[in-house]
Amino acid sequence: MEIYLVRHTETVCEKGICYGQSDVDIAAPFETVFENVVSQLPSEALIFTSPLKRCVTLAKYIQTKINAISYQEDERLMEMNFGDWELKNWNEIPPEQLNPWMEDFVNVKAQNGESFTGLHKRVGDFIVTLTSKKINSPIVITAHAGVIRSILCHQTSLPLKDAFQNKVDFGEVIKIEF
Repeated sequence: MEIYLVRHTETVCEKGICYGQSDVDIAAPFETVFENVVSQLPSEALIFTSPLKRCVTLAKYIQTKINAISYQEDERLMEMNFGDWELKNWNEIPPEQLNPWMEDFVNVKAQNGESFTGLHKRVGDFIVTLTSKKINSPIVITAHAGVIRSILCHQTSLPLKDAFQNKVDFGEVIKIEF
């Protein structure tokens, strides 16, 4: 199964803002980056996307540029839920909350949010559902850095604690096989 993992482009958030599941928009202009993304994709594919608008905007653009066999939004592809930290500057999060998470983001939940293990379980559920289907067409998934890192950990059996070894830039396309 040929899968193209596509990270959304840069958001309107200032650097240093924690915006996990907050539904922030992408920064304009983005057409040139979108065209670059499309140039790396197959001409026909199934499209799956996070329902957050920074991914939906890109996925709908891709849908208009390739022969999209189908298009589906899936909540399991949302970024990590950072709970009370959403839309705060990382420097404003109290150290007594942030430090335990920084030391073990795999297992420690953001306050009123989720851990990377939680994200990994729901992404794993998506992958199991996807790979259980007999799909012969290429698949495009527009998502977030955390989701893409999780998928790469599923694919390569990389321990979650090492997920950040996988650098995932804004607008990057990563082709994998399952």
